[in-house]
Amino acid sequence: MAKVDLNCDMGESFGNYTCGMDADVVPHISSANVACGFHASDPLVMEKTVALCKKNGVCVGAHPGFPDLVGFGRRQMQVSTDELRTMVIYQVGALKTFCDAAGVKLQHVKPHGAMYNMAGKDEQMARAICEGVYAVDPSLILLGLSGSKLVAAAKKVGLRAAREVFADRAYEEDGSLVARSKPGAMITDEEEAIARVVSMVTEHRVKAVTGKEIAIEADSICLHGDSPKAVLFAEKISAALKASGVSIAPMAEIIAR
Repeated sequence: MAKVDLNCDMGESFGNYTCGMDADVVPHISSANVACGFHASDPLVMEKTVALCKKNGVCVGAHPGFPDLVGFGRRQMQVSTDELRTMVIYQVGALKTFCDAAGVKLQHVKPHGAMYNMAGKDEQMARAICEGVYAVDPSLILLGLSGSKLVAAAKKVGLRAAREVFADRAYEEDGSLVARSKPGAMITDEEEAIARVVSMVTEHRVKAVTGKEIAIEADSICLHGDSPKAVLFAEKISAALKASGVSIAPMAEIIAR
């Protein structure tokens, strides 16, 4: 039976501000991308999120981003490759320490927001991120957009790479995500999103925003946990995949060593 990972961005609350539906969504996923304090989260939230994942048997990944709490890490920043590499080391290292303290193995790293999107198209940024991940732990999996520079750089640096697709985001013809500022960037119809996921996983294709069918490979599916219908959406996607002969498993079981 084919396998695919279901991941969700989590631990994005900060102090008195709650973001996301972590406790409700976590039973339905296999991997979590935990914010590391730069774009969201704080030390207490990081610790609690790792504990929540451990309790639910969900694999933990680090979700490093640009130091931009106000912009939630979605604003582009111009930084040197050395700055970028050390930003990644700093954040991944911090979350790994919480994982070590909880007796949890850190599984993967997924860059967040603008860092993720910029590195998907910029080879130098992609390599700097992967070198930062490798410096912390060469056994970590790099989770990057399917077909992106991040996935290619991970393999060159010596990391395992998992190819990510998005249930609720539209695609350009080159395989990149449609910018959130553009019309049609978000897929709001649940049934359409679910059908797209099944197609990406079982048929390895998806319809771009232009209407053209493009090839795509999926090791992991990203779900966004801050939607009011996040839990129901996760349940429906899981059911649809299982009905199509696809089981849900953490990416460590899917990506060969």
